[in-house]
Amino acid sequence: MLRSIVAPRAAVRASPAWQLARAYSSSTKEYDTVVIGGGPGGYTACIEKRDTLGGTCLNVGCIPSKALLHNSHLFHEAQHGFAKRGIDVGQVKLNLPQLLADKDKAVSGLTRGIEMLFKKNKVDWIKGSGQLKSPTEIEVALNAGGVEQVAAKNIIIATGSEPSPFPGFEIDEKQIITSTGALALEKVPEKMIVIGGGVIGLELGSVWSRLGSQVTVVEYLPAIGAGMDAELAKTFQRSLAKQGIKFKTSTKVVGSEKQNGKVLVAVEGAKSGKQETLEADVVLVSVGRRPYTEGLGLENVGISVDKRSCIQMADEFRTAVSNIRVIGDATVGPMLAHKAEEEGIAAVEYITNGHGHVNYN
Repeated sequence: MLRSIVAPRAAVRASPAWQLARAYSSSTKEYDTVVIGGGPGGYTACIEKRDTLGGTCLNVGCIPSKALLHNSHLFHEAQHGFAKRGIDVGQVKLNLPQLLADKDKAVSGLTRGIEMLFKKNKVDWIKGSGQLKSPTEIEVALNAGGVEQVAAKNIIIATGSEPSPFPGFEIDEKQIITSTGALALEKVPEKMIVIGGGVIGLELGSVWSRLGSQVTVVEYLPAIGAGMDAELAKTFQRSLAKQGIKFKTSTKVVGSEKQNGKVLVAVEGAKSGKQETLEADVVLVSVGRRPYTEGLGLENVGISVDKRSCIQMADEFRTAVSNIRVIGDATVGPMLAHKAEEEGIAAVEYITNGHGHVNYN
């Protein structure tokens, strides 16, 4: 039977004192396969991760965003669509704490379900931050304190991705937020600026627009959608504009400043150079995602990353170290949960029987 463990991802920098810490760790556990990361790629690879399982997708990505998207749609329809359909419901009020609680309930139900799969399939879940020490050794800084040594014949890196930073904007997840903060705002901002016209920013901007915020999307390119089909992008933008979202395309973001409880965002025309200052209560920085590979100890085993922090892979998802594989957002290709999931299955198939396949079409 293939035995696997999961060491949840977290930014842990290599420390010269690791050998000293090792003296206080438990004895080394040995496994056939260790998966570092517990998102869709990781938990499927071993059936497989954080203080809750499910990675970005279940915790702060696809699932909570869709829950908010659905419920905000119902709220918006009740406000603006029911009456013309002959449905009188009286004054519709937003109960934001309950809306967020319903989102959290959806998340917790799914993450607990994965935890049950772990128990059912006898998969160990080590709660901590994994760092490679050799091609067959991982040191885990435990969330509860202390260090644990893990040995494995095979290692799968499935650490996923994180929001890309943007120069001039210091994320506090209160006023200047990423997609994570946008899932947990304590009140509806009067004005919100979304930096980046990709699908994540548009989705979350749409949520808060429906809930009553005045949303402005600032996009450097001439069109929204980040590579979306041109006709679809135009139709999508018209739909969002009818909802009340404003767009500033071909516009470059220069910087930001907090002033009197507001965030001032300096922008200029990408071609014209015309300068303007926009004011908002909350700024959502949504300029894409980058592989989460910092702190993994890749340098300890001779694995390098490209300028995007992406780990290159060869045949069978192998890295430069043959027994260490990489899948999902941490390597090349679209950052999609179902891609990571399929790669996780295929990587384990390669390990167990030498054959695996992913149909990327």
